[in-house]
Amino acid sequence: MKKTPCQYAIVRFTPYVETGEFANVGVVMMVPQARYFGFKLLTRRHGRITKFFEELDAKVFRAAMYELKDELERVHGVLKDHGFDRRLKSNDVDFAKSLFFEVLRTRETIVRFGEPRVVLADDPKETLKELFAYYVERNFVTKEYRETVLEKGLRRLFFKNQLGERFHRTKVGDDDFKVTFPFVELHNQLLTKIIKPLNLAQDDTTKILEHGNKWEFRVRKLREREVLPGKILFAVEEPKEQGRRATACQEAVNMLRDTGVTVYPYRDRMEILEFARA
Repeated sequence: MKKTPCQYAIVRFTPYVETGEFANVGVVMMVPQARYFGFKLLTRRHGRITKFFEELDAKVFRAAMYELKDELERVHGVLKDHGFDRRLKSNDVDFAKSLFFEVLRTRETIVRFGEPRVVLADDPKETLKELFAYYVERNFVTKEYRETVLEKGLRRLFFKNQLGERFHRTKVGDDDFKVTFPFVELHNQLLTKIIKPLNLAQDDTTKILEHGNKWEFRVRKLREREVLPGKILFAVEEPKEQGRRATACQEAVNMLRDTGVTVYPYRDRMEILEFARA
């Protein structure tokens, strides 16, 4: 199937022009030749936005998004009158293109649009959903991705404190069972220390417990094979608020501690540095 070029732009919520801060809150798409105009906006589950702009009343965000939704629906109606209604034989492609760029034009409002982009797609409607999931819902932020970010933070911390050369990414285990750790210290070819950042701040309590259980299992298996050093630290990123997620995180931390490892919150940089230096 031939792919169709789809023009799209990311919708940005920018309540404070003075700082230039913004959050992605939607995607709008236009495919004139295919008579397609679509948009997807964040109107529910907007806690991430209102927490980021904590001084702002949530009602302001909701009102702005529903106002934009009404405006985009009006634009869709105009496009139907100029050929996007498939009951019409003619389709004014040039008018559709000019109207799309008029919609994207920078205005002095708290909701704006990013620069227009193009993506090739088999199905514009499905592609719109995928773009929304990526740019707004950030579906790429898996626990593995987040732990990569945490690792980079610790690596910067170690190099800043002249400890970076002491730690290396290494596989630990035997011929039958190996686990990769990002920070492993060797002395005369012997393992002396392991540090592993761990994301236990997922949105779902089941995911928190499963992730903790996975690393508990790995540590126990490596201990059975007598291939672990005496000093092992898990630097855990925890949920920011109290509640069921925090309880699940604590349960996962207790599982890890039962294996004999040390666990510090990721935010306790001084404790982590002391462990690394010792």
